[in-house]
Amino acid sequence: MAAVALSAACSAPQSLNPADVEEATMQVTRVEPLSWWTGMKTDLQLMVQGPDISSCNVSIPGGGLKVKEIHKADNPDFLFVDVEVSAKAVADTYYLVFSKDGQSFKYPYIIREREQGSAARTSFTTSDLIYLIMPDRFASAFGDNDEAWQGGEYFDGSARPWAVPATPDKVDRQDPVARHGGDIQGMMNHLDYIADLGATAIWCTPLLLDNQPRESYHGYACADYYHIDPRFGDNEHYKAFVAKAHEKGLKVIMDIVTNHCGTAHWWMDNPPFKDWYHVNEPYMQMNALFSVYMDPHASVRDRERQESGWFVPSMPDMNLDNPFVLKYFQQWAVWWIEYAGLDGLRVDTYPYNEPEPMSRWCKAVTDEYPDMNIVGECWDMNIPQVAYWQKDNPNRNGFNSNLPSIMDFPLQQAMLRALNEDQVNWDEGMTRIYTVLAQDFAYQDLSHMLTFFANHDHARTGDVLQQDPARMKLAIALLATLRGIPQLYYGDEMMFLERKDVPSHDGAKRIDFPGGWEGDGCDLFTAAGRASAPEMYATAAEMHDYTRTLFRWRKGCKAVQEGRTLHFLSRKNEGARNMTDNSYAFFRYTDKDAVFVYINNNGEPRTLDWDHYREFVSGPVTGTDVLTGESVTLKNGVSVAPKSALIVEFSR
Repeated sequence: MAAVALSAACSAPQSLNPADVEEATMQVTRVEPLSWWTGMKTDLQLMVQGPDISSCNVSIPGGGLKVKEIHKADNPDFLFVDVEVSAKAVADTYYLVFSKDGQSFKYPYIIREREQGSAARTSFTTSDLIYLIMPDRFASAFGDNDEAWQGGEYFDGSARPWAVPATPDKVDRQDPVARHGGDIQGMMNHLDYIADLGATAIWCTPLLLDNQPRESYHGYACADYYHIDPRFGDNEHYKAFVAKAHEKGLKVIMDIVTNHCGTAHWWMDNPPFKDWYHVNEPYMQMNALFSVYMDPHASVRDRERQESGWFVPSMPDMNLDNPFVLKYFQQWAVWWIEYAGLDGLRVDTYPYNEPEPMSRWCKAVTDEYPDMNIVGECWDMNIPQVAYWQKDNPNRNGFNSNLPSIMDFPLQQAMLRALNEDQVNWDEGMTRIYTVLAQDFAYQDLSHMLTFFANHDHARTGDVLQQDPARMKLAIALLATLRGIPQLYYGDEMMFLERKDVPSHDGAKRIDFPGGWEGDGCDLFTAAGRASAPEMYATAAEMHDYTRTLFRWRKGCKAVQEGRTLHFLSRKNEGARNMTDNSYAFFRYTDKDAVFVYINNNGEPRTLDWDHYREFVSGPVTGTDVLTGESVTLKNGVSVAPKSALIVEFSR
């Protein structure tokens, strides 16, 4: 990286009247961030692109905004302009005035008034259930919206169409890796379904433009960080989606990718700096060795490959060690939070980023929004290596990620393996869950652990659990009652399965939600549709109602949301082998209330030995069976059916 800083003093005079200057936007192809606000803590640095723009001086005439410094990039078609937004600045359209050889032209830049209380916004917590949606596969309101088109009603019913440019990846619902046509309006149409299920937050996989010629539907190969993919809608449509979700009591979490973009990104052919992204010639694949950051024996070569190798050939690796790249992504996150009114962020492939710059990225976001929760995808099954990435973890090398929340992959793996095991030895079956939770001492903040049993990168849980509704219900019961912030993948509330009519592939797992498209044979968004569903969804109504009962109850249960955990494992007293009983019991509790959870993963009934839990409660207690709503007395002899959960709430 070679940047040259120019003093603002060499710019055009501040007394210049912008009304006297021609507005020649053809000479500026883009300015990012697209706009800004008054009263922000984050410093504003504009990235300006235009033919030979670096030969110009820049000023902002009038009061309120001031050019502090101008930075030239390696590429003469870029300038980076540090702008001071004074405390006296008012919301208005200002003008960047570019001057060269006695000639000047201007470019409008909007400063908006910041919404009152914006910095103090709250975020997602253990009181929430996050519902994860892949928008292309959830619901479509605009049909095959992959062609250039005009017309139709806008999201608010008015005639306000936007254009969809011709894109290389077309809609074909039979092709598992093509676009299927889901859009923002489709999600908006089904917010009531999501809220009724008991969810309180929505995480959508990326909605920004992904213009790869193939497999662009997932959105993880961004082509423009400041614009929603027009096949989903536009920026205003996304903002309206967030507002409508808020009306329904739903928070919105944006899925963002700082580690990589897509090869179709507009800057790939003409980057600002030679090291804007990691040049990869010959191609170098990342090594997925997260351990290199905490490993005292790690080689420099292995760390460099982890940081600089590309995720896949279609996803160039960004260079966050370049301070202009880092600043770009810091502002970008803040811009989307402020513009759309977001409630949280999820960061994809978090440990693939350079750790120290990402720590500064997290701090920049939380300095602007102190209560903002950010969850990072740290996909590792090794508990100490997952704990390493959580904010304030006492790492021996002194590293602090400043990342508030982490995804609990060790627990996810333990749950699925445990529920699939019937004949078990000492360390198998439900012991796997017990053992993972026994290591909670390794984590800095258990209230900032995201718990889940599947997301868009996994096989369908229904397939993993042998298409067995009983096992699936146990997974739902655990997700609803264990510590942390639960996240449910769309369709798992009805045990969606992978498509079997095509070869197994990520795209075949990311199935369309039946009823989300006009002409679908069944509509699982409605009770009537679930009741009359075809054979492949025969248990949809039963599974949906089970999930809905648990998560609507969880919304009001402080013992589960905020309580501590006391857990018990049962052992058989027969022989020297197979001494584990495949059951697991735990209490979630506060000083006033408690919930008793008994997971019977055996193929036979189990009878409670209530004396086993006397350290928590000395005798029988009467509470409410959460699943049936009936009163139940917990005491010796209570029977729990095979492959089922008993969940009882009571006062202490």
